[in-house]
Amino acid sequence: MKVELVTSLKRRATEIIRDLNKKHEPVLITEHGKPAAYLIDVQSFQEMTRKTELLEGLARGESAINQGRVVEQREAKERMKKWLA
Repeated sequence: MKVELVTSLKRRATEIIRDLNKKHEPVLITEHGKPAAYLIDVQSFQEMTRKTELLEGLARGESAINQGRVVEQREAKERMKKWLA
């Protein structure tokens, strides 16, 4: 992973972003020698967001099963028909 100082980001933002979009590799931005932020390209951010949403949905489903909040397939189909209509 590439590491850049916050001052370098200020001076060379265009170059750093161009390289980021080309390599799709996150850039760790440091300030006073400590991690301050990560810079990632839009495509990678969108992919991470979709994956996170999927994992959250799976966790909600698993929680519903554990709590007994389930319905039979027939009833689920009926609910979906009404919902999608």
